Amino acid sequence: MKIFKSITVLLTACFFSQLVAAQIKKLNNVLYGAAYYQEYMPEERLQEDLKLMDASGMSVVRLGESSWSLFEPREGEFDFAWMDKIIDGLQKNGIKVILGTPTYSIPAWLWHKHPEILLDYEKGGKAYYGIRQNMDITNPAFLFYAERIIRKLMEHYAKNPAIIGFQVDNETTSYNVNNYDFQISFVDYLKKKFGTIDRLNKVWGMNYWGMTMNGWEEFPQKDGVTNPGYKLEWERFKRKSVADYLNWQVKIVREYKRPDQFVTHCFMPTVQDIDQVASAQNMDVMAVNVYHGSQDNLTGEEIAFAGDFFRSVKMKNYLITETNAQTTGWDSKAQMPPYDGQLRMNVYAHLGSGANMVEYWHWHSIHYGQETYWKGILSHDLQPNRAYAEYSKTAHELQRFGSKLVNLKIRNKVAILFSNDANAGLNIMPFKDPRINIPNKPVNIYRNELVSQFHKALFRNSVGVDFIFPENTNFNDYKLIIIPSLYIASDELLNKISDYVANGGHVIMQFKSGFCDENSMVRPVLAPGPLRKACGFYYQEFTNFNELSLKGNPFKVDDADNKVYNWGEYIIPETAKPLAYFDHPYFDKYPAVIINNWGKGTLLYEGTNVSDSIQEKLILQEMERAGIKTVDQNMHWPLVTKAGINEAGSKVHYYYNYSSTTTSLNYPHKKGTELISNKSVTSGSTIEIAPWGVLIIEEN
Repeated sequence: MKIFKSITVLLTACFFSQLVAAQIKKLNNVLYGAAYYQEYMPEERLQEDLKLMDASGMSVVRLGESSWSLFEPREGEFDFAWMDKIIDGLQKNGIKVILGTPTYSIPAWLWHKHPEILLDYEKGGKAYYGIRQNMDITNPAFLFYAERIIRKLMEHYAKNPAIIGFQVDNETTSYNVNNYDFQISFVDYLKKKFGTIDRLNKVWGMNYWGMTMNGWEEFPQKDGVTNPGYKLEWERFKRKSVADYLNWQVKIVREYKRPDQFVTHCFMPTVQDIDQVASAQNMDVMAVNVYHGSQDNLTGEEIAFAGDFFRSVKMKNYLITETNAQTTGWDSKAQMPPYDGQLRMNVYAHLGSGANMVEYWHWHSIHYGQETYWKGILSHDLQPNRAYAEYSKTAHELQRFGSKLVNLKIRNKVAILFSNDANAGLNIMPFKDPRINIPNKPVNIYRNELVSQFHKALFRNSVGVDFIFPENTNFNDYKLIIIPSLYIASDELLNKISDYVANGGHVIMQFKSGFCDENSMVRPVLAPGPLRKACGFYYQEFTNFNELSLKGNPFKVDDADNKVYNWGEYIIPETAKPLAYFDHPYFDKYPAVIINNWGKGTLLYEGTNVSDSIQEKLILQEMERAGIKTVDQNMHWPLVTKAGINEAGSKVHYYYNYSSTTTSLNYPHKKGTELISNKSVTSGSTIEIAPWGVLIIEEN
């Protein structure tokens, strides 16, 4: 472990002092392109591809992130000539390049020489060669060879004028690592954090079942561990290890790159064992791979969620490094190519959330391998087709007016507090069975159900939203903060929430918040602990159930939607005002939803899991209370709108129609110009949007 320890020391001791703020070149238009893998082709066709790319209006290509075995075909032998030819061709055609470090897919010679770098999983499982992302990213041997290929790559390409940025690794997670070296590093981490084994015994409650340890040599392996404090800290350490690894790669790249080149990483919006804030701390820009439904399953929700989340990490514009071109899948059981217009509308959906680039995975469909049916812009016949025509149409539109859409400034008055610890805590101690139970995967009720429900309600009512994180609790920038079940939280964070409300803020908070401290220990006080005064109630009991109604349909939704699910707390009001009660002979004396005036603000608490329709009503009610409800909330999905300020200082309004029916609206804002048609739009005029269409209006 000496090599990795030295890397960590280098990161903590030298990293920040050596970094100089990058002078990244500001984009003057939207980047639009695809990942390109000439090396995957069954025949030479670079020149034909370049002709099609040039004709289509493509402006950017992503290369190289899975080609270690070609860059270093045998240990210590490096070959860049094949990639030089590709990059030179792209440059001659005016196409910009983003180059990836090729470390997420190891060459066969490396695993053969060092089989110990392959992953060990919990309870005896083991990774084998034959798939990507099968290595322990903390293993010293892996890090040695990874550093060597990164440095060789950067020495060769850093000064290449075609390359505008570098992507470190690819879709990185901890890969559920459980290797011996990783376990030893975890114990070292605990020693630094807790100091003594006695302190750890107390914080984790190891007296339970007589598990008290006398020394660090008695510390158990992860397999079979039941203690929630151990499990929570293990998840934190996995997130820290990913952040250390990505920051380590960023540091190496920064030693070589030009000041005008950026460094990024393509994150995945659904991955949970990664701290995006810490991992991207020293990157110039966020990038994300967003895949979503198509045909009648296209809702826009996944695009909006990813955009809002990753824009919020750095509070700046971001890049889409991968998204649907035609169909997706590791087999051919769910092939659903987009309807006419959907490919184009999705581009503008990304831009409306603050993206500065949209790239597809990928340019051409692959003729062999696991992702044969994950199709690109071109199909397997490699000829121009329906997707290519729609891609080209969109690219030429962006050439015409993309300068009015790039660097869109988005500032919102509503935020969702996202907690990695709460996510891990609820995965460890779930209150219900998840909707999708995938073997060896965390249940992700917090991210996939609770957080997503809030975001879906906001998106479907055209409410702009940011995400905030416990590490940067900039509460005062927002009028309304939504807090999904904050199951794990420090007293400090809970007191900040109380202070925010007392000073005039408005909060919607969900059940289970404040129940456990930062070590997953239940607070030995009346729930919700430090939040009790701000919430205006306490509770001592709770119950599971499948489904209940609310008495009297208090939020005036359809009877089928007047439902709550899974969990209920026996709330005893003190200063709070009940808004709804359970319709149940035993639970009906306990409020299901309650609101409290605290200082100058309000805190609405949901003591149960409400339906989507009720959630929408509560959000709109609290927006009105906070004075931030606008005319945009008069419309509802499948018609939604987004807005931001462009480089010229004008407000840009996007309108999207997520349906197969033409829809109309009375345009409620200042007069402007519809950029696609170049027609004038006056305030109050009726405008129509075609199925799966978009209107983009710049205020005059």
